[in-house]
Amino acid sequence: MALPKSWPTLAAVQPADDFDAAGLQALADRMQAFVDEGSVIGMQTLLVKDGKVVQYGSYGVRDVETGAPVKPDTLYRIYSMSKPITGVALMQLHEQGKFSLNDPITKYIPEFENLKVLDGMNEDGTPKLKDLQRPATMRELMSHTAGFAYGLGGDDYANEQFRVQEVLRAPDLDTFIDKVAGIPLLYEPGTKWYYSAAVDVQGYLVEKFSGMSFGDYLKTNIFAPLNMDDTGFYVPEAEYDRLADVMFYSPEDGKFIPLYSENMQFRKETIPFESGGGGLISSMDDYGRFCQMMLNGGMLSGHRVLKPETILMMRSDQLPEGLGIGIDGTLAGPESMQQHKFGLDFGIITDPAAMKSPAGKGTYYWGGAAGTWFWIDPENDLFFIGMIQRFGALPSETADFRAESMRLVYEALEE
Repeated sequence: MALPKSWPTLAAVQPADDFDAAGLQALADRMQAFVDEGSVIGMQTLLVKDGKVVQYGSYGVRDVETGAPVKPDTLYRIYSMSKPITGVALMQLHEQGKFSLNDPITKYIPEFENLKVLDGMNEDGTPKLKDLQRPATMRELMSHTAGFAYGLGGDDYANEQFRVQEVLRAPDLDTFIDKVAGIPLLYEPGTKWYYSAAVDVQGYLVEKFSGMSFGDYLKTNIFAPLNMDDTGFYVPEAEYDRLADVMFYSPEDGKFIPLYSENMQFRKETIPFESGGGGLISSMDDYGRFCQMMLNGGMLSGHRVLKPETILMMRSDQLPEGLGIGIDGTLAGPESMQQHKFGLDFGIITDPAAMKSPAGKGTYYWGGAAGTWFWIDPENDLFFIGMIQRFGALPSETADFRAESMRLVYEALEE
């Protein structure tokens, strides 16, 4: 599909024969209600089908103090929605023959050769460790089955060490790798799905395979070809007023209030290292171009980013038999008869009926820590992106932004 460099023009919503107009209005009304109810101060949503913008919504404000509204050029901390972009970068290098998915990661990161796996705790509080049966593979690294911890949760020794050693605040990727090499795995590779720091390891491998800094590689090989001019690891000072406030729920105030801590600022001087797992800032139209490239089988506006067969591999289940995922990028995994599956840096809905999803078979998706979410549905040739910035939730709140938007999109989609 040949699309202009300026695509998508967010204000240029086109009539869609495939959607019921009242259903699309119900979607917009529900997203506005999230703002009115105080669940978020601002939100953007984008629905694209067959390469056409069929719904774009801009709700609420991006700056709680000035009341500046959310606009098409608002910038967002996308956190773990960085992961699919990192996966695309690494798979470009896979296409160049830099590695095989079945290669052990120790082939490229010898620092991991002495990794151990946790085997319980001793009475004195020290960890019991044992040798790995085998090193993790590149496929396992890209599907969160390599056994690494993350430090974002968990009271086990490995996750605790990620926090104590401030692994995710390492000054550079080399130091990050050295720190990870000294922390035991949670599980034997290939035995469990555990959301982990593996995608930051992938960012390090992009540097090693390409000979470029991770940020320069992304800019040269993904952002520039896709015209993703607003995506990067920090916000330039001249553009800083476009960055949406990130909010957190304060029990004392009884509402969401702005979070101004240093690690939320995304200024160049506050960035520890270029994090492939959660470090990117982006905009709605930039991420829309990324999603359309994926939906097109790796090409956009005449630029080939990946081969169609590589895209197919990334959105195909890579988990061992019987494994499924535990979270969906923003929330605990949805309760259903069957867990969602995982490809290479994407969650996957392989069986919509069993997974209680209205989406098409083969839909793939992820989300970010501050609530951003997206899904790409090849069966129906559509994608959806939601952008918000918040941590925590209102008391007794049941807001599930992805589930609500997904339900309303497919209710509006006519057979």
